[in-house]
Amino acid sequence: MNLNELRDNEGARYRKKRLGRGIGSGKGKTSGKGVKGQKAREGVSLNGFEGGQLPIYRRLPKRGFKNIFRKVYAPVNLAALEKAVEAGKLDAGQTVTEESLRNAGLVGSGKVAGVRLLANGALSRALTIEVSGASAAAVAAVEKAGGSVKTTAKAEAAPEA
Repeated sequence: MNLNELRDNEGARYRKKRLGRGIGSGKGKTSGKGVKGQKAREGVSLNGFEGGQLPIYRRLPKRGFKNIFRKVYAPVNLAALEKAVEAGKLDAGQTVTEESLRNAGLVGSGKVAGVRLLANGALSRALTIEVSGASAAAVAAVEKAGGSVKTTAKAEAAPEA
């Protein structure tokens, strides 16, 4: 086989439709867009337009509330902690902080307000853990294993009336 014999597979290169090139082409005059009107023009976006009738997104009532100032905490389970210590990603002798959890890959690099410790799984060794928050069951499980949990999240103060 020579370089001048190389060819694409059959149908690999699609010939673009040539619109508006005369009546004999089958796509002349209106170029397959029917006749006149808004939809025959270029750059038309009619998403959600219902011909002047009140659109469904305006007919339905608004529901709910989304707090844009909410704090999102990354969950870390006891089972994941145990696994990371066994794999050598975390040092059991030192305090486990949010930064060490991030370095170990237990907390993603996304935008989170902190880490919350959850009680899914079991802990077999004593760990000193410092996180933003922890469930009561997680604190009990860590203390049962001989460790301790310190939470750093400040309680939200109620606004003065």
